[in-house]
Amino acid sequence: MAQSTRRDAQNSDMPGSDESLMHRLAQRDAQALAQLAERYAHIPWRIACRMLDDISEAEDIAQEAMLKLWNIQGGWDASGSGIAAWLTRVATNLCIDRIRRRRTVSGDNLAEQADEAPLADTNIEKDEMRAAIIDCIQRLPERQRGAVILTYYEDQPNRDAARAMDMKIKAFESILLRARLSLRKCAEAMGIGGAMA
Repeated sequence: MAQSTRRDAQNSDMPGSDESLMHRLAQRDAQALAQLAERYAHIPWRIACRMLDDISEAEDIAQEAMLKLWNIQGGWDASGSGIAAWLTRVATNLCIDRIRRRRTVSGDNLAEQADEAPLADTNIEKDEMRAAIIDCIQRLPERQRGAVILTYYEDQPNRDAARAMDMKIKAFESILLRARLSLRKCAEAMGIGGAMA
């Protein structure tokens, strides 16, 4: 959807606006949820894909985030930062919870997942570097991983990413700095130090 169209959809005096849809959602209108899902479900799915590195789990997170939106009922604050920002925060927290549960259940770090897609000769080195960087990101503690995903993959300004993670900006920036240092060390250990500079 074009950005101007998205902005128009958020304009509160339009019948299909976010505010209007949230009002209908409070009345338990399933069509309103369907419209909101069409407009915004890609946000939690994309965050979960990157944080969990598992498409199936990403679909679960997207559904769970939309279910949480459905269950808000009359508690939506239209003066807040908007549905996209709310879903970003919810998805990030759901992913962090899932990562913590994985560690509790397995007692180990996350298992490495091999990319089974066939690689063209010209892309092998690039794909290996990308896989190594993803592996380094997956090794980060969950909050550091969330900070990296929101900042570098979701292109969120630090202030918005900090808000999504329920953190003060200074604490967020500190976590992001530690994540960068950890990524640089991991990349250097894998022989790809120049890619993380």
